[in-house]
Amino acid sequence: MAAGEPGDLGGYYFRFLPQKTFQCLSTPETTSRLRQWSMLGRVAAQAFGFDQTFQAYRKDDFVMAFFKDPNVIPNLKLLSDSSGQWTTLGTEVKKIEAINVPCTQLSMSFFNRLHDEDIVRDNGHIVKCLDSFCDPFPISDELRKDGAGVCYPSTESHEQTFSYFIVDPIKRHVHVLYHSYGVGEMS
Repeated sequence: MAAGEPGDLGGYYFRFLPQKTFQCLSTPETTSRLRQWSMLGRVAAQAFGFDQTFQAYRKDDFVMAFFKDPNVIPNLKLLSDSSGQWTTLGTEVKKIEAINVPCTQLSMSFFNRLHDEDIVRDNGHIVKCLDSFCDPFPISDELRKDGAGVCYPSTESHEQTFSYFIVDPIKRHVHVLYHSYGVGEMS
C-alpha cells in the first residue's frame, strides 16, 4: 500500500532499535531511586525509528500507525497484569488517545515544588502522612495526594501507570518510556 492510500494511517512505518539503550536507567543512583519508589523492574525505555516527517497536528495518525506497525507489535514491552511478567503488545489496537505534552520545561526545576511543599525530604524520601483512602487505594504519603494519571498501557487503570512517547523529529526516533504500577524489585 503506497503512502496516501485510504487506510494507511498516514504512511508511517516504524523499525525497532534494540541497539539503542538507556544507560541512565541502570546507574546505581537511578536504580536506588527506582527501588525506593517501588518502580525498579517495572520501568522500560525503548527506541523506534520512523520514516516520515513528524507533524504534531497528525499525532493521532502517528500513534495509531505506531500501534498497528508489524515491527512494533512483537517488540513493544509491557507488563502482564495477570502474571507480572514482561511481554509484548501482541494484540490489535483499535482506538488510541494521545495527549500532547508541551516541551516548555527545559530544566528539572519544576520538581523543586516537591521540596517547597514539603512532599519530599532533602534525602529524596517521600514525607509520610496519616493513612486515608481514595476508592480502594490507600493514601499514605504526600505525593499520592497529586492529580489523575494515564490508563494505557495496562488493562488495569491506575494513576501511576503511564507510557510517554518522546518524539525526536530530527533523528526520526520515538522513545517510549513505560511504567506499570505494582510492587517493584526490592533487591
